Amino acid sequence: MVPTLAKNLDSLWMVIGLALGKAVLIMALLLFFGQKLMSKWLGMVARRKSQELFMLNLLLITLGAAWITEFVGLSMELGAFMAGMLISETRYKHEVESDIRSFRDVLLGLYFITIGMLLDVRLVLLNWWVVILLLIAPFVFKFIVIAWITRIFGASKGVSIRTGLALAQAGEFGFVLLGQLDGLHMMEPWMVNILLASMVLSMLTAPFIIARSDRIVMRFARNEWMLQSLALTQLARNAIGAKQHVIIVGFGRTGQNVAKLLADEKVPYRALDLDLERVRKAEAAGEAVSYADATKRESLIAAGIHRASSAVITFTDVPVVLTTLHYIKELVPTLPVIVRSYDDTDFERLKEGGADEIVPEALESSLVLASHAYMAAGISLRRATRHIQNIRMERYASMREYFHGETDEVIPDEDVQRRRHSLRIAPGSLAVGKTLRELELPSGNVDVTAIRRGDEKLKVTPETVIDENDVLVLRGTLDGVMQTEERLLK
Repeated sequence: MVPTLAKNLDSLWMVIGLALGKAVLIMALLLFFGQKLMSKWLGMVARRKSQELFMLNLLLITLGAAWITEFVGLSMELGAFMAGMLISETRYKHEVESDIRSFRDVLLGLYFITIGMLLDVRLVLLNWWVVILLLIAPFVFKFIVIAWITRIFGASKGVSIRTGLALAQAGEFGFVLLGQLDGLHMMEPWMVNILLASMVLSMLTAPFIIARSDRIVMRFARNEWMLQSLALTQLARNAIGAKQHVIIVGFGRTGQNVAKLLADEKVPYRALDLDLERVRKAEAAGEAVSYADATKRESLIAAGIHRASSAVITFTDVPVVLTTLHYIKELVPTLPVIVRSYDDTDFERLKEGGADEIVPEALESSLVLASHAYMAAGISLRRATRHIQNIRMERYASMREYFHGETDEVIPDEDVQRRRHSLRIAPGSLAVGKTLRELELPSGNVDVTAIRRGDEKLKVTPETVIDENDVLVLRGTLDGVMQTEERLLK
């Protein structure tokens, strides 16, 4: 719109409408088709396993998107920005981030140095009161608008204030617009400098304001913070005696069903949920649930994450699940985490995020429906159950690998099924005093998944030295486990 406003046109509104129409069309095409094309293209490039080729394609995508937007009359910056948005939605965003980090730091430094070089300090000092006015007025206006919009969309008062404080400063696109205005001579040079100075000062104050945002929120939303602090204290007090319990993240219908099944077997649990009304009702009914945000490290620690036996995430909001997984694995890397998902589309993302097991609703519902259809068709209950169980074993790793007992039914192809087996190293055994590397276990047939020494669980590495009375948890085929047991106890 800026170049359009710079011209004296009779049909100004028609030109602006045409520009907006083109913008909407191009953005829709890029966002709709670009998303699908981006994932497939980057997948093809990544399979070549060439970092240089991957980097060249990132540059090609960014410059190509910038050229497209400039070609239709929009800014190059908008195209580059949208390319970044599209790339950030792919599974390769972490690799991209690590690859461009050095370029990003250098170019950002160069960008802000050039902005600073445009500043005429003498002119700013002569008009300091105008600079301060242009610093405060836009900040207050943006803060009010952003906090109001955030509040409308259901955020609490504290979150709205913090969001407004974080986003009220001048942004990089402000410099882009200012550069266009100056290039088209739509403003006097002295006014451009004053605006530039106010924007630079606004960005300069941003870190200090954000760093003190908690104090500001506490002043204006004290009740909310007191409630959160009390809730965290209450959670820690309720969970302080819990050991080997299951942490259930999300206490909706699925979370409540999991809790009922655990309670039936007298397995302790502690549920976390952010629906205050649901938590109050459940607590009144005697459920072990607390009002807490599982995406915060403090909440997980208060819930006894270091003493838990496992964690179950029952909601399907993938970004929130990934954040929760990140903090759980950061605090207790070895804790088993079971995640619910809608289908298999986010399987790889959740697996990379740290999920040990992923249970897709679509698959489970189809298996139950199929089992009923089998029986309606006259297939015996035993045969239908066996078929469904085989499918589950193929899908879930933890179902394929388990500790066998004398009462377990022998199934076909027993020799190729992977099983788990615990083995105590007796004094005088061949394995005592040797590392796992020196023992040379059958490659591909068996591996050591855990080593317990007394009450301590050791980290398994090729250099781990085996001691007498250590308990080794083996995983492998029947033949591999038997050969390994014979070798280690020799």
